[in-house]
Amino acid sequence: MSTPAGVPARPGKIIAVHVAYESRAAQRGKRPAQPSYFLKASSSAAATGETIERPAGTSLLAFEGEIAVVIGTAARNITEAQAWSHVAGVTASNDFGLYDMKTPDKGSNVRSKSRDGYTPLGPELIPAAEADPESLRIRTWVNGAVVQDDGTSAQQLIFSLPRIVADLSQHLTLEPGDVILTGTPAGSSVVVPGDTVEVEVTATSAREGTQLSSGRLKTTVVEGPGDFDAELGSLPSIDEALSADAWGSREAAGLPPADEEAPVGPALDAGIVAKLEEAPTAGLSAQLRARGLNNVVIEGVAPLKPGAKIVGTAKTLRFVPNREDLFRSHGGGFNAQKRAFDSIRPGEVVVIEARGESGSGTLGDILALRAKSLGAAGVITDGGVRDSAEVAGILPVFATAKNPAVLGRRHVPWEADVAVACGNATVLPGDVIVADDDGAIVIPRDLVEEVVDAALAKETEDGWVAEQVAAGHPIEGLFPPKGEWKAKFEDWKASR
Repeated sequence: MSTPAGVPARPGKIIAVHVAYESRAAQRGKRPAQPSYFLKASSSAAATGETIERPAGTSLLAFEGEIAVVIGTAARNITEAQAWSHVAGVTASNDFGLYDMKTPDKGSNVRSKSRDGYTPLGPELIPAAEADPESLRIRTWVNGAVVQDDGTSAQQLIFSLPRIVADLSQHLTLEPGDVILTGTPAGSSVVVPGDTVEVEVTATSAREGTQLSSGRLKTTVVEGPGDFDAELGSLPSIDEALSADAWGSREAAGLPPADEEAPVGPALDAGIVAKLEEAPTAGLSAQLRARGLNNVVIEGVAPLKPGAKIVGTAKTLRFVPNREDLFRSHGGGFNAQKRAFDSIRPGEVVVIEARGESGSGTLGDILALRAKSLGAAGVITDGGVRDSAEVAGILPVFATAKNPAVLGRRHVPWEADVAVACGNATVLPGDVIVADDDGAIVIPRDLVEEVVDAALAKETEDGWVAEQVAAGHPIEGLFPPKGEWKAKFEDWKASR
């Protein structure tokens, strides 16, 4: 820890306020009546000019430019009027958070906000004795553009800085070198590897009337390892609410308005599912052909793990050919691919249109884990699969190939819950999908009960015929049963 006169390199405690700015409360649609707090690990502290890692496989790293209050002398049970005299000074801070880990945190923010380097501080301390706590200014830049600009007047803050210090002192001793992050104004959003974020706090000197500054706190985002171990703990997980919070709004996250819901249909009846799991795709295909439906096979796909079976309703996802400008606008953040996988309902099969292009993966182990956690029945893609060995052990997946390349090599995730063309078969959201070692087929929802009952009946007949052939009988008149053989089969059925 540095002396109280400077910015602590390793604070004793880092305490953060959830919401303190009127602009942030208005953005979130919730205004707290009292301040609330969470702790960040002191090991998350970093200096200006350092990098911050966004783990591979995550997408919602958000910056939060904040004013950091550094305690100068111990404070316990002090009043609001006394509070500022216990402050050494203020500086710039950035309360970075990885929203992909907020769900398993359950409000603690331990995983999402205490990662190494997630609390940059500095570079200079503005002495509290020279700064009016109601006349500070905080600004944040992303890649040179101002994205946050707010102050600490009574009209801008819900809770004054001295009030926050005094309130905390009721519950714990604030010690020299402790840091309080005092909340972020509106404008916080998501950053990606390659982005640079800068934060500065300024004040007018109460003694000389000159401009005081913390200097610009600069942090560059880089890609880090994403080696989360599912056997040790929780994995990254996002949904629409988290995405909207991280980006700042549903619109910024690329989400439709909250009142626009994706088309859905009722889940399959459990009895129908049981029948479909028993019926082979060969038999189901034959029954569809008998009803005039010849283009129901999803061509070219095979299970990553032989013996896998999929039964469920279609959740569709469409990729278009990669174009660099479109991938920049549609490939990052909470894109169509992630939205589709995060909105899976139990029993759904994700059906991906990849145009038969197997030159890159269309999903990997993280998305497979997310699909499994939401109760997906499986995934079918007419493209490639990354992390194929891991994916095969997570849930049933049918694909055309295995490929280590990332999505952006060949595809742009474009839209979900629309009609798609997967393996030369048209698939609508809600269609019934059945897949086994012979392949995958699409069954119109209104025909499924009729088709599966007929297929199982034919399976019963074929099983009896096979027994007769195995006993040495010729297939003439027996396959299918006619005349005398037909009568024998009917008698056998009646006796069961």
